[in-house]
Amino acid sequence: MGLFDDINQFLEERLDEFLRNNPHLELQAIEEQLREQEQDTIKLIAKLQLEEKSLQDQILEIAQNIQTWHSRISKAEAAKRADLANAAKEREAELLRQGNQIWGQMEGVKQRIVQAKKLLQQVQHKRQEIKTQSAQATTAKTFNNSSGTVGWERGAESPQYRRSSDPLEAEFQKWEVDEELEQIKRNMNR
Repeated sequence: MGLFDDINQFLEERLDEFLRNNPHLELQAIEEQLREQEQDTIKLIAKLQLEEKSLQDQILEIAQNIQTWHSRISKAEAAKRADLANAAKEREAELLRQGNQIWGQMEGVKQRIVQAKKLLQQVQHKRQEIKTQSAQATTAKTFNNSSGTVGWERGAESPQYRRSSDPLEAEFQKWEVDEELEQIKRNMNR
């Protein structure tokens, strides 16, 4: 594990150094994280809204059943069938309890939807702030010097740049790992 930990630590240090030297890239990375969080929050809201709709449907179904049993209570009482009327009253009470339980669940889901929508607004606002800061940092970096970070600017999802199928990326990764292994071997032999 020590070898992998050393390699991991070295790579993290190089990444941190690179990001310190290129703050606009760090901002772009943060913006990407916020974009993903925004998408996740939108999915959560949609899921909660479906759950709310399902609970509403259950409540409507229970309400219809309560109406049915309420009319049966009246019918049984009119026919002087106390045994049936009492059993129907118990069923109606059971349905009312079940309806109240589901209503409480629905109210909880509604509160979670409100919270998720607030979170979405916060994420969108923060993402816009980061996007503005990133644009300013990119502009400042362009004026200061040309960093040659075209690959980052294109974005990892660009069809022109696929990390897993990029032969140049693979060659550099192999070379860098070989270099690091040699450095670690030298350090171990001291």
